Amino acid sequence: MHIGLIGGIGPAATDYYFRRLIATFAAQKAPLELTIAHADTPTLVRNLAANNTVAQVAIYSRLTQRLVSAGAECVVVTSIAGHFCIEEFKAVSALPVVDMIDEVRRAIGERGLNRIGILGTRTVMETRFYGRIASGEVIPPIGEDLDLVHEAHVAMATAGVVSEAQRLIFEAACQRLINLEKSS
Repeated sequence: MHIGLIGGIGPAATDYYFRRLIATFAAQKAPLELTIAHADTPTLVRNLAANNTVAQVAIYSRLTQRLVSAGAECVVVTSIAGHFCIEEFKAVSALPVVDMIDEVRRAIGERGLNRIGILGTRTVMETRFYGRIASGEVIPPIGEDLDLVHEAHVAMATAGVVSEAQRLIFEAACQRLINLEKSS
């Protein structure tokens, strides 16, 4: 199978999926064909903040045409934040779209999880994966943690690397979510 990734949003996520796909296909001794089309993180963040689905779908559609030309058989948007317009994109995509939120929902069900913490952009956290996870309760950070995680996540996604200060924000927010779970 030739997989097309719409990557760059953010670079670290693209790298993660790239490495995982290579490892998975190598473990199965299966050939991997992979093409990555680069999307711009700041543009995605602006479109997400403005809920500009039309502009983001147009970007995904243009990049998908490149992936079609390269021979891709499916397309994956490598950013959960980028899924804010995934239904609209699926409706017009020239390729089948792998919906990561569907995959998260499936994994939650397979593992029998009832509650999961979430870190990411403000929109992803506040909407609890855009309201598409019904198999378990999604718990975002609260108060100042939500703001700090959002800012750190956007900065990390844009730069493609996590700083020590950002890592500490993520770890502290995770610990508070764990403590919240233990106290309930």
